[in-house]
Amino acid sequence: MCKKNGRMTTKTQWWVYFVECRDGTLYTGISTDLERRLRQHNGDIAGGAKYTQARRPVVLVYCEPSEDRSQASRREYQLRKKTKAEKLRLILAYRERQEKGRSLA
Repeated sequence: MCKKNGRMTTKTQWWVYFVECRDGTLYTGISTDLERRLRQHNGDIAGGAKYTQARRPVVLVYCEPSEDRSQASRREYQLRKKTKAEKLRLILAYRERQEKGRSLA
């Protein structure tokens, strides 16, 4: 919780993510609600990116938290500049962390 103008407010969590499209391409984006955004990309609700409309279904394959929208946008830009091989290495490391977390639970 954060105080803003003397009132308690909740800080919005921003996420940077990759979705893998049906054709194997990767789309990079930012959102405060990954579940809603994935539904948008898949056409379940309005608002998906034009790029993903012709490449459905898409699957969330990577996400990382960001402090705020500005940081998320900067990180999105950095990730978009990476080669596909670099992105795939990030995704693999992310999956390994997820699997390790599940095995500890």
